[in-house]
Amino acid sequence: MIKHEFKKQLKTGDFVVVRQVTRVSIAIVFLASMLYSAVVAAHGRVEMEDDICMRQVGENMIHLSAYQPQNDIEGHYCTNIPLAGETLLVVDLVDPAMREMPVGLKVFKGRDEEDGEIITNLQPTYYRDGVISTKSALLDKGIYSVFVTAEGMPPLHYRYQLRVEMVNWGNVFRAAIGPVVGLSIILFILYKLFKSKRMRSWLASRRAN
Repeated sequence: MIKHEFKKQLKTGDFVVVRQVTRVSIAIVFLASMLYSAVVAAHGRVEMEDDICMRQVGENMIHLSAYQPQNDIEGHYCTNIPLAGETLLVVDLVDPAMREMPVGLKVFKGRDEEDGEIITNLQPTYYRDGVISTKSALLDKGIYSVFVTAEGMPPLHYRYQLRVEMVNWGNVFRAAIGPVVGLSIILFILYKLFKSKRMRSWLASRRAN
């Protein structure tokens, strides 16, 4: 009778442990899916208003994309350019109104136009298709600036700062903090599970068998 009750308690303990492990597994899967979603969002699936490649003056918006097909055929960048070299810059005039006014583009090395070397200088003209495309020789690592000017009333001025072959530690930290927090939560859950009395009793019974 005692032996029967002991086996019954073991089976009940097994069920409780399995249920706890199942809950932890579900929590881990849920956290992993959230982390995956965060990573996907960090790689470009964001709303237009939150896109760092977007600039807005009043109701007029433009979008900058940078490509280096000689290094990465599928690479798509904005303000952080991984390698120095020939870079294709594409500016999308998001608002149709901007396609009815002359738009110019200037790329220079450095932060200030007065002190920087001009790399590319496109005189203002009309872009009826809404796309400005130009190759710029970003041959040295460092800071470059992109100025886009639309001759509206009043004139519209947009500025991008490019970091060529430079590590943006702020972005690295923001990208890492989510996974670190998620991993810490998972480890805490596992720690609490294995420190529980039911788990210790279950492990002890298994060792005894």
